[in-house]
Amino acid sequence: MSSQNNPLISKEVTEFVILAKEYSELVETIDKQSLEEFVSKAHEVLLKLYMKAVHLPELDARYEDLIEHSVTENEYEKNRRKINERLGHYDSYHDINSPIRQTSGDPSDACISEDMSDIFQEIKDFSMLYNKGRKDLMHEAIWECKQSFKNYWGQRLTNSLRALHFLRYSAEKLEELHEIEIADNEDLNIDDIDTSEWIVSEG
Repeated sequence: MSSQNNPLISKEVTEFVILAKEYSELVETIDKQSLEEFVSKAHEVLLKLYMKAVHLPELDARYEDLIEHSVTENEYEKNRRKINERLGHYDSYHDINSPIRQTSGDPSDACISEDMSDIFQEIKDFSMLYNKGRKDLMHEAIWECKQSFKNYWGQRLTNSLRALHFLRYSAEKLEELHEIEIADNEDLNIDDIDTSEWIVSEG
């Protein structure tokens, strides 16, 4: 059956599968990226991921008992911690739970690291199930991913995308990112440290 007649291997699904792999690799290799590089890549990949998820086919649930979740709690926490460490104090942002609510309270604090780890969990679970190649598993992987996108991780994505957009395109924040990278890459010279105020006890 050609991809034109089979939603499981349609162009939209194939492109999403490729992008899901790119996103997973971005998170898993964050320790090899500079802060500025990660912010730029994350912003671009999340934007494309949202667009591709919108166009995933609408399928009916058929094999819900076959759904498997491969991302463990330890893997989730490992990714969250690595993203948090890379972003530092840029990780936190203000979140408005319901942007269309007319009478809402103060915005709550949220974290890019938690958003991106939640997205990673959904995307990796989808990829592991879909890539097994069985039609029933591929069908259910697409269905679950699309439903979860609508009800959960799509909102997480747009929230973190707003924060990353600010970091990437705010001139002030971009300059700070450069300064942080320079400071991280410079070796500390002991001769440059003022020790005149240090208290040394004699044993």
